Amino acid sequence: MDFSKFSPQNFLWQLDGKVATITLNRPERKNPLTLESYAELRDLFRNLTYANEVKSVVLHGAGGNFCSGGDVHEIIGPLVAMQEADDMSGLLAFTRMTGDLVKAMRNCPQPIVCAIDGICAGAGAILAMASDLRYGTAASKVAFLFVRVGLAGADMGACNMLPRIIGAGRAAELLYTGRSMDGAEAERWGFYNKICATGELLAQAQALAKSLADGPTFANAMTKRCIHQEWSMGIDDSIEAEAQAQAICMQTKDYGRAYRAFVKKEKPQFQGD
Repeated sequence: MDFSKFSPQNFLWQLDGKVATITLNRPERKNPLTLESYAELRDLFRNLTYANEVKSVVLHGAGGNFCSGGDVHEIIGPLVAMQEADDMSGLLAFTRMTGDLVKAMRNCPQPIVCAIDGICAGAGAILAMASDLRYGTAASKVAFLFVRVGLAGADMGACNMLPRIIGAGRAAELLYTGRSMDGAEAERWGFYNKICATGELLAQAQALAKSLADGPTFANAMTKRCIHQEWSMGIDDSIEAEAQAQAICMQTKDYGRAYRAFVKKEKPQFQGD
């Protein structure tokens, strides 16, 4: 896929150098997801595994909100119809498809920086959770609100991932109650890495993504892979996995570049090889 010419149907795509920006673009509805946007995002993140020209990704929403979750009319209505028709296979196909989007986000090598303003609810909160880093605003509201529509908090990996980000007790409170976190609480609990002014949010997220893209990107991808894989490992297996990962990184040209730059008292110019 030529990502410089990529033209998605359900969101906006911009490639600026090595940084890609994905914009959820239904601002009149607070950027809800549809069946089509779920699938297209899933396929995009799967294909990013092979996109050598893309080194980091920014994910945000248009119009002052991030994402209000699944579209009530285009997703929830059809799912209720499946329930009424006793179509368990259709329901399971949908929930597996949405989970595949999270898998694709976690498996792509590029760090994903999520820029969160306004409403970030339901599946939108999951997209933020599945990102590697999160910048938010004080006015933002993050809610894992599945329980408020009669569903479990166990959605798209939330019961696995959210406790690892903010702690088990805090995750349990959000998943059981469906209440929202404001920006200050999200930062205090570790869900946000940083609070930004609304007008500066996207620019700061893109600046962070650019700094990652200018870094040792092979090593960054290895870090992301280890963070993901080691969730299911014991400490001994993790240490061995990281020994192997670091030995592989020591074979990269970037490692030598960093040493030679240090000797010369210069800033290394990483190239990701």
